[in-house]
Amino acid sequence: MSLPDTLLERYRSGDLRALARAITLAEAGLEAARPLLRAAREKSASGAAHRAVVVGVTGSPGSGKSTLTDSLIAALRARGQRVAVLAVDPSSPYSGGAILGDRIRMLRHHADSGVFVRSLASRGALGGLSARTMQVLALMDGAGFDWVILETVGVGQSEVDVAAACDHTLLVLTPAGGDGVQAFKAGIMEIADVIAVNKSDLPGADRTVRELMAAQGLGAHDEHTWMSPIRKTIASKGEGIDTVIAAVEKHRAWLGEEGLQTRRERRAEFEVRSLVQERLLQRARSAAHDLYARVARGELDADAAADTLLTVQA
Repeated sequence: MSLPDTLLERYRSGDLRALARAITLAEAGLEAARPLLRAAREKSASGAAHRAVVVGVTGSPGSGKSTLTDSLIAALRARGQRVAVLAVDPSSPYSGGAILGDRIRMLRHHADSGVFVRSLASRGALGGLSARTMQVLALMDGAGFDWVILETVGVGQSEVDVAAACDHTLLVLTPAGGDGVQAFKAGIMEIADVIAVNKSDLPGADRTVRELMAAQGLGAHDEHTWMSPIRKTIASKGEGIDTVIAAVEKHRAWLGEEGLQTRRERRAEFEVRSLVQERLLQRARSAAHDLYARVARGELDADAAADTLLTVQA
């Protein structure tokens, strides 16, 4: 599939329709997406002035991630900054597509040319994030937005993998259900650069903040360690959002150019690794034939089946 020159030109000029088309090509894994991806990376690599602030928003289901993201959009737009949002939705078990719940919540921004919202199906990807997530982020980054927000499904490994996909990770917790303690147990706090205790008008918000601060004190750290700021928010009312933005900006300043470049390199590694994983799985599915059935019948052990598939890939 060839790429019309006009699409590349329109993408470079910041045309949102061209961006939408580019994302469709990238999500489908088509060759036509490659020139667009090269153009996106050339722009984002040309200097700090062209780089978007890429923030991953994660947390447990029901913590208010989508509402918080919606409030972040409103606050950033009030500053005159352009925002792109990639919402990684659970896949429909019937169509395989994204359920689109996040786009429904953000409909109030649909007429704003400074806001671009796109949903991407997780498609059951190992690690929680689709193998194409990184490419879509790159296209958004290269499209000239000031902020790019990745909102994950907030379950399983995606809570951890978001740290490899973004410059900054915002962890959203709630006072209810011992979210703070659970985050500490699951090791999620280790990947958080900023923590928002959302729905802080609920009972127990101050206790959750104290628990999080105490948990931070248990880890090994020195004067060079970033201690994740903890901010109370009520996203449904837009309260505390500016303090979250300020905390992200403070973390960006702390990272500096060298730290941001290191994170960009980590993002590139994650992207390549995800694509390798995806292609190996696709080849394995086509080459498996009756291997799975033979393992189920006890005629072959799983290790031998895996070795056979890897030999085929080689």
